[in-house]
Amino acid sequence: MPKTNATADPPLTPEVIANHGLTTDEFERVRRILGRDPNFTELGIFSVMWSEHCSYKNSRRELKKFPTSGPDILVRAGEENAGVVDIGDGWAICFKIESHNHPSAIEPFQGAATGVGGIIRDIFTMGARPEFLLNSLRFGPLTNSNRKSAVTQPSGQAGPGFQIRNPKLTANRRLFAGVIAGIAHYGNCVGVPTIGGEIYFDESFEGNPLVNVFCLGSLRHEQLARGAASGVGNPVFYVGAETGRDGLAGAAFASRELTEESREDRPAVQVGDPFKEKLLLEACLELLATDAVAGIQDMGAAGLTCSTCETASRGGTGVEIDLAKVPKRETAMTPYEVLLSESQERMLIIAHKGREEVVRRIFEKWDVPCAEIGRVTDDGMMRVLNDGVIAAEIPAKPLADEAPLYDREARKPTVDYADYTDEELLTKISASSALQRTRSDGQAFQSAFASLRQLLRDPSIASKNWVYRQYDHMVRTGTVVRPGSDAAVFHLREANKFLAATTDCNSLYCRLDPREGGRIAVAEAARNLTCSGAIPLALSDNLNFGNPYKPENFWQLREAVEGMAEACRKFGTPVIGGNVSLYNESPAGVVDPTPTVAMVGLIEREEWITTQFFKAAGDVVILLGDFGDEMGGSHFLKVIHGLKAGRPPRLDFGRELAVQNALRELIRAGHLRSAHDCSEGGLGVALAECCFNPAGSLGAAIDLAAAGTERLDRILFNESQSRIVISTVPENADAVLQLLKGRAVPAFRLGTVGGDELSIEVTGETLRWPVREIHDDWQNAIAYALQKDPTLL
Repeated sequence: MPKTNATADPPLTPEVIANHGLTTDEFERVRRILGRDPNFTELGIFSVMWSEHCSYKNSRRELKKFPTSGPDILVRAGEENAGVVDIGDGWAICFKIESHNHPSAIEPFQGAATGVGGIIRDIFTMGARPEFLLNSLRFGPLTNSNRKSAVTQPSGQAGPGFQIRNPKLTANRRLFAGVIAGIAHYGNCVGVPTIGGEIYFDESFEGNPLVNVFCLGSLRHEQLARGAASGVGNPVFYVGAETGRDGLAGAAFASRELTEESREDRPAVQVGDPFKEKLLLEACLELLATDAVAGIQDMGAAGLTCSTCETASRGGTGVEIDLAKVPKRETAMTPYEVLLSESQERMLIIAHKGREEVVRRIFEKWDVPCAEIGRVTDDGMMRVLNDGVIAAEIPAKPLADEAPLYDREARKPTVDYADYTDEELLTKISASSALQRTRSDGQAFQSAFASLRQLLRDPSIASKNWVYRQYDHMVRTGTVVRPGSDAAVFHLREANKFLAATTDCNSLYCRLDPREGGRIAVAEAARNLTCSGAIPLALSDNLNFGNPYKPENFWQLREAVEGMAEACRKFGTPVIGGNVSLYNESPAGVVDPTPTVAMVGLIEREEWITTQFFKAAGDVVILLGDFGDEMGGSHFLKVIHGLKAGRPPRLDFGRELAVQNALRELIRAGHLRSAHDCSEGGLGVALAECCFNPAGSLGAAIDLAAAGTERLDRILFNESQSRIVISTVPENADAVLQLLKGRAVPAFRLGTVGGDELSIEVTGETLRWPVREIHDDWQNAIAYALQKDPTLL
């Protein structure tokens, strides 16, 4: 029998308990579960497992609103480390998105790098080979170009909808450069390509960047692995890097707001080694191909603690381990430190009894540390020994699955900066911008001309080539559509399947109307996949919000989830997993709510792969959908006028579904040369982006007489939904328009591709932008912004 713990623990004072993030009621619940007071190590274990980061105690009830099942779903959200979707012919894909926001704010390189490592482990833990990565990133502004002094509301009073904070450009640039370097370093070294994503810049993310990383893997159905400790008496193996003190209690660190003192939490940031990860990946996949594995689990948040109790809970068993057998790279580590360490590149494996030598032989081959540290028991306990002495003894299921769940107070913000109508906003800006078009008013044309160039230079809209060229997006040679189009496209060679994948969210829409913003995030992700020729299959979400104890923040979370859930049902795209990241606040304030959607679709034939760029002179340009007129929450208002205000565009599900269905029909009929959705910056930006073909830019002659309004800003820069710019060869143009008419989908012939200018005619007068010049604006904006900061050179 193990000896009772004789180690003297620090006294569990109310201050010590509070510093571990447990309330008085939660501590009393711990005492009831144990039937006694916990020791210091057990307090730490409950602290991390019942943190928001691990337990979702403030968000789990909201997450239950998502649809999670479907005919192709093999593993649902919450069942395992990641969801799994059938893609036919015995093949499946496994994918997930997760955040590493707080670590990246403190140590941008390591925080981002270990975010990549962690999500890769979540995928190969399922028995899938990681195929590619995406990301969704948010930072503070890189330039002063879109910053204004405080702009007053229509009432004459300054308010949060219009206030733009003072810049901290150097810190923003360093965070941005560090995060990108970390993502590139880890992904490139481990050999998994980063093939796309999204990046936005806004004042609300100063001091609290968002770093959401997505990974997708492929597997045969029979290769699916489970993270359950099954088989009483089966041995438990620790494999991977030695345990150190890095990342200590990182889950708890991620479950509180960032403060001025947060830099003192650097030990809570993990340190990654992608070369060790590559060896671990290959060793685990080789082992999973044998019959030696009963269960496998990565050591992510909460480290050895989480992997031990979660596998026991899933298996309906217990697990006993001895920390003296755990490989360590530091001396005199306490049980508390070993259990709560989040050192990277580590896994827990439950082997079938009698197959121990198979495990040892494979990990020795790959030069990966491997140690048998325990066994599966039948008593339902997580029992931790330290050289034979009990350090912790806790029922596994209550620890892993029965954290207290809360329904926090939700309250709509009292200052509603989304209530201002388009007319109020446009009337206000007209006095200074002279964008109200009249036949004799050339100033309106000059303003529109300059506005498009300024929008294309804005880092949120501009090309992200400065980022992508640091990523090895062609490693393993499966990337078909490279970063920069509406969605990335990847060829699973062994399965001979083509996948499209995208990440999407308009944080500003979610700030102004989180329910509508959530609906649009799902719709735009589906639209981007459709523009690439894919049928949307499923999604993983990453909910980035502020402190849930603040009623306004929790209201945003609830509204966004309900909007997303409604959209998921409409599009038939279940949520198969994801992540919740709360407490995204810094001394400067709370981030704009960002419920990121990572969606994957299947392209059934290679010839249906479509990109956003115009292909040949003479092709006909058509707008699929209405011209629209909704200006609230637009990038135009934010970038040109410093306004984060107004009612964001409304999504009509019927119209959206009709547009996407019609577009897929056109692609399958072979009628289209390109397709590009209208999003940030509206029709003007979409048309410009269509001109920027990497194989050679092309101009276009566009006539917007059919738009039915003489207000240039409203025509060019509104962000009404369900609109796609398509192009087709001239001989197919009539057939395209006829098909769309038959499907009751609005469509307008805009013009033709060709020349070296983007020209847009409105009521007899023409705006002309040389494509070479606006491409330079768009292509080099981020590089120019960073060149202004000598500390980054």
